[in-house]
This record gives sequence, structure tokens and C-alpha cells, in this order.
Amino acid sequence: MPIAHPAFRAAAVQAAPVFLDLDAGVDKAIALIAEAAANGAKLIAFPETWLPGYPWFIWLDSPAWGMQFIQRYHDNSLVYGSPQAYRLAAAAQQHKVMVVMGHSEKAGGSLYMGQWIIGADGETVAIRRKLKPTHVERTIFGEGDGSDLSVWDTPLGRVGALCCWEHLQPLSKYAMYAQNEQVHVAAWPSFSLYRGGAYALGAEVNNAASRIYAVEGQCFVLAPCATVSANMVQVLCGDDPMKRQLLLQGGGFAGIYAPDGQLISTPMPEDQEGLVYADLDLGMISLAKAAADPAGHYARPDVTRLWLNKTPGDRVVSPAAAARLDESLNTAGDTA
Repeated sequence: MPIAHPAFRAAAVQAAPVFLDLDAGVDKAIALIAEAAANGAKLIAFPETWLPGYPWFIWLDSPAWGMQFIQRYHDNSLVYGSPQAYRLAAAAQQHKVMVVMGHSEKAGGSLYMGQWIIGADGETVAIRRKLKPTHVERTIFGEGDGSDLSVWDTPLGRVGALCCWEHLQPLSKYAMYAQNEQVHVAAWPSFSLYRGGAYALGAEVNNAASRIYAVEGQCFVLAPCATVSANMVQVLCGDDPMKRQLLLQGGGFAGIYAPDGQLISTPMPEDQEGLVYADLDLGMISLAKAAADPAGHYARPDVTRLWLNKTPGDRVVSPAAAARLDESLNTAGDTA
């Protein structure tokens, strides 16, 4: 008797954030959630740090120059349990759509590059942080821990997420593959920085990273990608001609990939805002894995193996919790 696999429409966002304005950004996010639902989507994925926008100022000048934006960036980063977070969860519930939000997470006095998976019932499926912020991102964001390399069971399949150049870290990718990930969100900020001067930051390389993730992991990959608006260029660059050469408008290259690496969404012009859609049938995954499953029959664990430590990296623990942590460290590590 045939088994029914989850099949549904998914949407990936290609749109500029409302830069440094959390409340307006949440308004725009809710409008996109409603639009996705109206077009039959059961899952919508947002770009990296889309709330309140990727901090491009860290790439444009010295840390001292960028400090002029820091307080506003902190004040407009998302706090779990806040009214803004409640509004997003309520929108997911109202429209019966799973939401994977990319945002700057504020926890205490620190920021993290967060992804929040909200179920269609408005309940939290998972929260995660980018394990290792990339290059100058480390001047303002803290790190995640091994628990952030996780995949979660949902009504839409086993869902996971990574940010940007986490897709260039082979061991992190393999840790996800080994957890039988079926639907992956690869969140990107935009591909309009240093264009012509840093090929590795451009669309060709990073779209390839999303495509390779799909075919290596035999999973569907949603790759939302923000755009840089004219207003963002004005706020960040002013009339400085050098900065305007470093950060260009556009840079949106959102896409959705099948487990065989095929692009199954229709691309939009890089300066256009909207949603790209694709219909996902998780039954396709077994066909891809029959050919090559690098965490299964195509592996050689007698030659190479991955040790995955999912112990949470709590900064402050009680003595009792510390004892449990020490005990877990002695036996920690899921072998992938």
C-alpha cells in the first residue's frame, strides 16, 4: 500500500528589511506571511538577520565608525517573549503557516544571529543561533553552540536551518545531514557587497552552496535572500562614493532547490521584492538517497566519522547544573 509523504507549497522571501526599525519590520513580515498563505504556502522562510536587517556597516568602515549604528541595532533586535515576538507567532497561527524567521536576537546585553522556527499553531518549534559568525560579524554577534546543529520533527517533515556561510562548513553540514534532514532553510543576507572585488561573496558561489547542500543532503533547500534598498544605501553610505561602490542596491537571489540539486522556483530580478514558491513532495527524497546518502549507505564510518557535541553552552550555571554539565561532557557527543 503506498505511503503518503508530506507534500506542500513553500515560499522563500526576497525582500529588503525595514532597516533598524523592528516594529515596521514585523509589520512587513506579517504582510509577507499573509501573502504566502494566500498563495497556498504552508512554510515561509526569511533571510539572515532580516529583523532589523543585516548590519552592513561592519563591512563598510572601521569598528569605530560603525559604532554610530550599534545602539539602534541593539534596540531594534528581537527579544523572545516580547510584544514583537508575540505578533509574529500570532501571525503564524492566524495564517496557519510555519515561519522560519532570520533575526538579530537580543539576549541580555548580547546579540546573536538567530533563526526562529514557529509552527503553524503559533508555538515555537525551535530557536537556534549561528554557530560561528563570519569574519567581521564577530565584532557584534556572539556564538551558538552544538545544540544549534539540530533537526526537528514537524508536520511538514524534519526541518533544519543554517545561516549564510555555515553552508561552507563541511562538518556542520554533515551533522545536519546525519539527522535525516528533509527540509532545510539556508538564510542569506544579500549578494551585493564588494561586487567585483570579492567573488566568494557573490551570488554564483553562494547559490552554489545552497544547491550543493540540497544534493549532498538529499533534502529540499529554501534559500531566502534579502535585497538592499535605496534607503539602506542612503543610511549606510550617505554621499560617500567609496561606500556606495562597496554596497549596491539589489542583491536578491532567493531560490528553492530539490534533493537532486535542481532549482524548482522561478527566479526574480535581483532588485525585485516578493516571494518565490515551489511545491515540495518529500517522496522525492528517497529517490535521491537511493543514489547517494553520505550519512548512510554512501558513508565509510570505519574511515571517517564526525563527533557532534550538542551540550548547550550556558554562560552561567548553578552548582547542581554544573555537576550535570560535567557529567554530560564526560559522555557527551552524538556520533554522526
